[in-house]
Amino acid sequence: MAITCVTVTTIPSTPQPPEHLVFDAGELRLRLDIPAQFIWPDHEKPSDTAPELPVPLVDLGAFLSGDPAAAEEVSRVVGEACRKHGFFLVVNHGVDMGLISDAHLYMDSFFELPITEKQRAQRKLGEHCGYASSFTGRFTSKLPWKETLSFRFSTEENPSGIVRDYFRSTMGEDFVPFGEVYQKYCSAMNTLSLGIMELLGMSLGVSRSYFKEFFQENDSIMRLNYYPPCQKPELTLGTGPHCDPTSLTILHQDTVGGLQVFVDGQWRSISPNFNAFVVNIGDTFMALSNGRYKSCLHRAVVNNNTPRKSLAFFLCPENDKVVRAPIELVDGDNPRIYPDFTWGRFLEFTQKHYRADMNTLQAFSNWVRQKTAEAA
Repeated sequence: MAITCVTVTTIPSTPQPPEHLVFDAGELRLRLDIPAQFIWPDHEKPSDTAPELPVPLVDLGAFLSGDPAAAEEVSRVVGEACRKHGFFLVVNHGVDMGLISDAHLYMDSFFELPITEKQRAQRKLGEHCGYASSFTGRFTSKLPWKETLSFRFSTEENPSGIVRDYFRSTMGEDFVPFGEVYQKYCSAMNTLSLGIMELLGMSLGVSRSYFKEFFQENDSIMRLNYYPPCQKPELTLGTGPHCDPTSLTILHQDTVGGLQVFVDGQWRSISPNFNAFVVNIGDTFMALSNGRYKSCLHRAVVNNNTPRKSLAFFLCPENDKVVRAPIELVDGDNPRIYPDFTWGRFLEFTQKHYRADMNTLQAFSNWVRQKTAEAA
């Protein structure tokens, strides 16, 4: 079924759900009668089959070693994928596999805690960091079948200890080892994402350093995703259809499948590969590329037997950084599509005014233009 984009000019208020609704995975994973808030409309429910999407497997080994010819070839493959659907895999990425395994082990340990323990890091309404058991504190319908823990990584604010300090302040001294692992993991993701930004600059015909320098100072987000089993997986979704509002997502999946991408009018699956990262373009980079690279619709499905977990690093500019396509990507044939904006304003829009979906960037652009006109 084709999904078409619509123009949104007004932003509805977000209704508040009943306070008694709690997503306790330990209990709900066994229930045959899942709560109505988690049942999705028929046209959005997962399909029985999702053919495999042939995603390019990009070997970064030679690029990272400084081979100019390899850099040109890799940038060409990445650019082709970004123009088509915005997804590709990277291998030989330079990230220590032991660190990746530790990040998964500590994720298991966190989500196995009693819900009362996890709620020590409870995410506050309107904020993007903290523990969230589904989105029961924000929405009343089409709730995702998942738990998440999100936290900041900043290259400006205590870059060597911001993640460790977050775990200490929210969860206590016993969780400092968690923070140290995720501090190292975020640092590795930051390095990898800046390398990918070099490839994106080359593939778009701007200087190799342009986007790397743009994101050199960043205020990014790390998220741990846990999708418990569901006895009625055909009725719900782990994550609903959406485009990431951020700039670049680097995802590491466990060995349980569930990621699906909407391409050419149908949902396609991306199988797990523990040796690879899944990389996709987000809305903010789509604006930076003046629409040349696509922020693609994707979702996560669940199953009735095995938990699924993933690690997601979302590269974001500094909050006050102005997002504007470089002049090389704007001309008479390709006029500027999106208004200038800051990442901080876009993030606030997604947390307080709009539920991220396939139209988030267009809705935000319309909202910015409307606010600008009102202020004129």
